[in-house]
Amino acid sequence: MMKFSSRFMKFVGGRDLIFILLVLILLGIVIFIYDKVAFIFNPVKIIFSTLFPPIVLAFIAYYLLNPIVNLLERFRIKRIWGIILLILGIGGLITSLIFIIAPIIELQIKDLINTFPSYLKQMGLRIQSWMEASVFQSYYEQGYEWVAANLSNLPQQIGNSLDNAYKGIRNIATTVTNVIVAIITFPIILFFLLKDGTTFKKYSIKLLPPRYRSDVNLILRNMDEQVGSYIQGQIIVATCIGVLLYIGYLIIGLDYAIILALIAAVTSVVPYLGPIIAISPAIIIAIVHSPFMLLKLAIVWAAVQFLEGNFISPNVMGKTMKVHPLTIIFVLLVAGNLFGLVGVILGIPGYALIKVVVQYIYEKFKQRYNFYYGEKYGAYELEKNDETLK
Repeated sequence: MMKFSSRFMKFVGGRDLIFILLVLILLGIVIFIYDKVAFIFNPVKIIFSTLFPPIVLAFIAYYLLNPIVNLLERFRIKRIWGIILLILGIGGLITSLIFIIAPIIELQIKDLINTFPSYLKQMGLRIQSWMEASVFQSYYEQGYEWVAANLSNLPQQIGNSLDNAYKGIRNIATTVTNVIVAIITFPIILFFLLKDGTTFKKYSIKLLPPRYRSDVNLILRNMDEQVGSYIQGQIIVATCIGVLLYIGYLIIGLDYAIILALIAAVTSVVPYLGPIIAISPAIIIAIVHSPFMLLKLAIVWAAVQFLEGNFISPNVMGKTMKVHPLTIIFVLLVAGNLFGLVGVILGIPGYALIKVVVQYIYEKFKQRYNFYYGEKYGAYELEKNDETLK
């Protein structure tokens, strides 16, 4: 019979180790069975895909609006009335902006769609003239031959892919229905999150055994701080970038300033990749306009990036995320390959949630190690003063 009295066996869990192994085996069996009968859960997948967008949007809005609702409560405005006033005010503001700005944006979008192909053609001709007059002429000719040989049928391939994509949409009505459901349910979910979010959290924690309540509450609080600060910070930074670029584009006289600034604001929520996507159409328009416009665009972009990197992000985002830039790149690559665009956008906050859980488990591991081996071999430094096992 296996003995569990040794220090190492107690450290790895003792008799609980058998229970953990059995749970893992049962989990593997469940995954195997699910893989064989996954079609049974198609209704669940449909329900999840329908509810996921409005819930995500509601949580994003919750983290943005909850501090304002809390502030209104401090001024002795009942929470429910504060929520109603806030939602009505934001709805009215958005409606007013749509009536004022929408016609301008619509005209610029139509004009940009109609003229963008000619911009691309003119940019190609201008680059060709620059290359032919430089020492890179031979390299340009080689590159042009390679592009002509390998990418000559690219438009046809893109057309076929788009045609297949459209054919893959079996029911347009389903997509429209999902959008309508998201628009209708989003404010309802947001209202109840703002109204009962804290109460629901407390009620859920009370359902757990008393032994685990403090730990679960700690994990949820850290997750709330991480994701909340990230969402609030990203929205503020994106807004600042959009406003600064719009002002800069107006100063240098770049066409389609408001559209290009909106593209930059939206794409800036994607770390590292966003700025590359945002500046691409602006570069094309600037090259076609004149080399001097390209220089002015580079100055505006460098100035905005300098302000964002040295003043806006450090003061808005702070050090809350504590994620290394290389880790962010890896997370974006993996999340993008797994979940596409949604993974790229939600990869970093998802990583922040996982990081909270992993940090908690590692902290428990250090406490357990100190309990069994700390006196003999030296103890870990803990983030908290409490070194006892809970």
